[in-house]
Amino acid sequence: MSAFDLLIRSGRIVCPRSGRDAPGTIAIQDGLIAAIDPPDDTTATRTLDFPDTTLLPGLVDLHAHPAKSGSKYGVDPDSEFLPRGVTTVLSQGDAGADNWAEYRDETIHGSRTRVRLAISISRHGEAPDRPCLDDLDWLDVDACVAAIQDGGPLIWGIAINCSRASTGRSDPRLALDRALAAARATDRPLLYGLRQPDDWSFADQLELLRPGDVVTYTYRREPLGIVAAGHVRPEVIAARERGVLFDVGHGMTSLDFNELEAALGDGFPPDTISTDGYARHVGSVPQHDLPRTMSKLLAAGMPENDIFQAVTSRPASVLGLADTVGGLRPGSPADLTLLAFHDDSAPLVDVHEQTRPGGCWEAVLTVCGGEPVG
Repeated sequence: MSAFDLLIRSGRIVCPRSGRDAPGTIAIQDGLIAAIDPPDDTTATRTLDFPDTTLLPGLVDLHAHPAKSGSKYGVDPDSEFLPRGVTTVLSQGDAGADNWAEYRDETIHGSRTRVRLAISISRHGEAPDRPCLDDLDWLDVDACVAAIQDGGPLIWGIAINCSRASTGRSDPRLALDRALAAARATDRPLLYGLRQPDDWSFADQLELLRPGDVVTYTYRREPLGIVAAGHVRPEVIAARERGVLFDVGHGMTSLDFNELEAALGDGFPPDTISTDGYARHVGSVPQHDLPRTMSKLLAAGMPENDIFQAVTSRPASVLGLADTVGGLRPGSPADLTLLAFHDDSAPLVDVHEQTRPGGCWEAVLTVCGGEPVG
């Protein structure tokens, strides 16, 4: 008989990485998963029973805005992501070379949530009131490279959103060129937002991206998204075949049910599901979060197991964290998310106020490093 710090029993435990999907128990000791389905006579200092939940590895949000300060979009990850099931989150450009050190000390090291950064090619990140790429003098390749060398694995890649809203007066071609130069010099991927196709064709933009680069804001309403005339654009399909990845990036403007359903009908689901959660979402009703975003994908027709993979094992692999995040195995950090599915939740609404029937997942409990959040 073994004694552990914590036992969590769930009516369903799902690990997309291993293929497990069955009721069971997770035993936790010293912040790590110590055993899966230990003997029935196992004891623990504390035992929690959740017969009506689905237990998953802690959710991974590949595009959001965790920042305790220094970003006009930033929110405290421990307040806005962790209680809602997200234990790992990637920042989309909240910091740049000039404020990287403060971001590291305050947000990355100062949060229970595991935070990684896609650093902005702009020296200032999202600190200025102006668009982050508005001045080409801000887009300093050498400074970005130096920051990445300083940050090591804490800086996953480079964020570059070439939309009009982010580039301002700058030429998006020059902005992407500088981001790619920094990416090549540091062997880092891009987290990329496409320019409107009437300014710059998607085919020309996507041709510049490399295997492992991630396109976000994927399911915007035509003509801004990947669907044209009811089908996924051929250049988008070709980019995926070359190894370019596609992320949801819901946000305030980037999830249209019609486009999403058309893409799913063409066999083009997202590689990863993310919220683009930021300051304007704080206090939203219903609350915008990753479980609700997952529920919209389910309502649109994406299979449940594919959804679970797109918020656990796959984004963990994209971030280079597959050894520690996104799976359930003894010895890995005890980051867990327990979800309940509620049929009577508020309607699922896209960014254009279109609704779809169906229930919604809600986080019942998050465990981070072996400690329940709350």
